[in-house]
Amino acid sequence: MIRKKVTDKSPSRQQRSQLWRSCTTILTLKQIHASMIVKGFNSNISALRELIYASAIAISGTMSYAHQVFGHITEPDNFMWNTMIRGSAQSSSPLKAISLYTQMENGCVKPDKFTFPFVLKACTRLCWVKMGFGVHGRVFRLGFESNTFVRNTLIYFHANRGDLALASALFDDSAKQDVVAWSALTAGYARRGELGVARQLFDEMPEKDLVSWNVMITGYAKRGEMESARKLFDEVPKRDVVTWNAMIAGYVLCGSNQQALHMFEEMRSVGELPDEVTMLSLLSACTDLGDLDAGQNIHCSILEMGSRDLSVLLGNALIDMYAKCGSIAKAIEVFQGMREKDVSTWNSIIGGLAFHGHAEKSIHLFSEMRKLKNKPDEITFVGVLVACSHAGRVDEGRWYFDLMRDEYKIEPNIKHYGCMVDLLGRAGLLNEAFDFIDRMKIEPNAIIWRTLLGACKIHGNVELGRQANEQLLKMKHDQSGDYVLLSNIYASRGEWEGSEKVRKLMDDSGVRKEAGRSLIEGDNKALMHFLFDSKHKFDSRKSFLELHGG
Repeated sequence: MIRKKVTDKSPSRQQRSQLWRSCTTILTLKQIHASMIVKGFNSNISALRELIYASAIAISGTMSYAHQVFGHITEPDNFMWNTMIRGSAQSSSPLKAISLYTQMENGCVKPDKFTFPFVLKACTRLCWVKMGFGVHGRVFRLGFESNTFVRNTLIYFHANRGDLALASALFDDSAKQDVVAWSALTAGYARRGELGVARQLFDEMPEKDLVSWNVMITGYAKRGEMESARKLFDEVPKRDVVTWNAMIAGYVLCGSNQQALHMFEEMRSVGELPDEVTMLSLLSACTDLGDLDAGQNIHCSILEMGSRDLSVLLGNALIDMYAKCGSIAKAIEVFQGMREKDVSTWNSIIGGLAFHGHAEKSIHLFSEMRKLKNKPDEITFVGVLVACSHAGRVDEGRWYFDLMRDEYKIEPNIKHYGCMVDLLGRAGLLNEAFDFIDRMKIEPNAIIWRTLLGACKIHGNVELGRQANEQLLKMKHDQSGDYVLLSNIYASRGEWEGSEKVRKLMDDSGVRKEAGRSLIEGDNKALMHFLFDSKHKFDSRKSFLELHGG
């Protein structure tokens, strides 16, 4: 419900100067900030307000810089506190909005009517019901409950995360005269998945604003009901970028990636300008399709949007798209051109290189990541272990596995165990791989046993292959490859009787081999898909839909 806007009409803001209106990139922002320091304006309240507003609201991807600046301001006023809380609430780290609000209260800075809508927005996004009720109590004590903006945000919070009965109680006669209150209650029901009630409210609205249309379109898109979403999309009197983004993200969410790309062409044909959210969804579509040409076209469109410095989210998405479409050189080019990087940036490039067999470069980048004091996470180690497996670096792989647990305190998950089994299996250390599986703290899944079975085939170990196959059959997955692999292991050793018994068991179980499927290649692809298809980078399919209240 609370949208990120480049302009701000709140009474506490003066008209922005031309200098600040032309400040649209992190580079320009830093240049102006440096000039402020040199010219002695770094303690000027008006200039500091503009600096905080530009970094927290007006420029995308500069929230961390806003926090750095804010931390050095000795006595921020209410406008600065509210702007920081607002920017944090709609950022990828809404928890910081709560932290700022707590600091504000503890610092004896009295919150005003502009503070609470953004704190409640953060509570909604974090699903912090108890905190939200506490904020509601504070609103009541300060007498802001009748304020239109605060009341509407309270309705939105309670309809989303709190108490629907309380949300309905706040939706009194005065609220029913306000289209925003209608939209807030409708959005709450839609976000909880109660689209029937949301649609009834939508149909009863005496006046429908664009937000209410977008709420319903997003609600249907999030549920994958794209026919209903499209019907409303065609009926909406006036669309904005949020309307288009809801449709594009919805198509990507339900796997209709080509339709998402067509929607973008339709969007451009009517002159609607895309934003970062549009591009994140489209890059996700290109990645899923493996369509490098389409991905390069989207990259060109991003550059045409005018920003020389890619945001971290867009940079990560581009690296992921290029890596998964096989263009490692372009992925590295984007990576090297990014001024700011987070752990997902490193994960995308390390994993992409490992996935496509560039093991040495992948391991080198991991070392560089550590030298730069960037803390790896569990996804980073999946990429590194795959790189070690492909390069045959067994001892190094063992060392990284121990490093993950001992230095970074990351408990191995099923993917890390799968990497280690693949590492040992490729190296022919089959007995060690079996012992490793026996010592696992979690139950091995079919992919781990299938990986080991494939290694037994490559190295011709009939006995261990039979044991791995027995574990698979206990899981009752009944995949033809499991039988055929074991049969081939027997055949490769000239044990034709054993091979025939496995084939007969397969026939008796009613399992049929998939035509034209290369089993070894197929199993390796299955393992790589399992290890890397985590959608960890940002998952634009839901990031937009969650942010905009469907």
